[in-house]
Amino acid sequence: MPKKLTGSAKFGRGNNISFMEGALSRAGEYLLGLKKLDTNTLSTPAQFSEYTILFIPEGEGVYHADFGTFPYSGPVLLFSTPLQVIHIEQRIPAPVTMLQFHGDFYCIEYHRKEVACNGLLFNNIYIQPAVPLTGKDIPLYTNLLQDIDEEFRQDAPSEIVLRAYLQLLLAKSSSIKMKLIANHDDAKEKDEQMEQFRQLLDEHYLDLHKPNDYAQLLAMSPNNFSKRCSRYFRKTPSQLIQERIVLEAKKRLHLTRQSIKEIAYALKFKDEYYFSRFFKKVTRVSPQTFRAQTGISIVADLSKP
Repeated sequence: MPKKLTGSAKFGRGNNISFMEGALSRAGEYLLGLKKLDTNTLSTPAQFSEYTILFIPEGEGVYHADFGTFPYSGPVLLFSTPLQVIHIEQRIPAPVTMLQFHGDFYCIEYHRKEVACNGLLFNNIYIQPAVPLTGKDIPLYTNLLQDIDEEFRQDAPSEIVLRAYLQLLLAKSSSIKMKLIANHDDAKEKDEQMEQFRQLLDEHYLDLHKPNDYAQLLAMSPNNFSKRCSRYFRKTPSQLIQERIVLEAKKRLHLTRQSIKEIAYALKFKDEYYFSRFFKKVTRVSPQTFRAQTGISIVADLSKP
């Protein structure tokens, strides 16, 4: 069971962000953390082993998550999955509340029906990892985060209460995101060919690894395809192809007990060493490190690999 820490500690990779007293710990690692900082603190690329939610109530900037570059204006929520490389560019510093949780504390795959955040807020390479808010949403999230903070400061913080607050925050964020997508407020006009590329990539990412392969299927010139893709998804075709393969690799590393060799074979790499080099080139960590830091989800034992 997680235990209470009595002091602050380092959390994440690539920076020195200290977390408040009262966070929960497993073997010396935080399972849930809350910190108030500002956008300057996140101006340097960093990786965290936890799911990360950034609440920025004001200001304009650019959010970098792996290959993606996403402009935003506050109030906004920004999301990242474990060991994504993230950083923020915001000319005028603004306050940020950063909430992070480990999969051992709250499994988004296991609770997918309650919060619908997996594939919407996290683990989606196609949509922006952000939820733009309105002024009326600010008190809701401010109060929720304050409730989490106050629970942390109790002599004996309740895991049940903290999970309930986190679940409510994720559920509300998912609801806002779904409404924005339904109203087409979350994106520009649909590009049908790019939507077709999304479908083709999901179908053929194991076999087709070159942008020209998809350009031919779409009957587009390579140059036009690249420009349209970069404008629509804010990523190049090559970046999306790599991210799609890595997304599947991360799922298998986290959600199954398959060996690295078995995963490499399933993803059609010639051997586990080539797979490891590819994975590390994209994510900056090896498959072994990713699995060690994110852990194997309880879902791995609830269903067949």
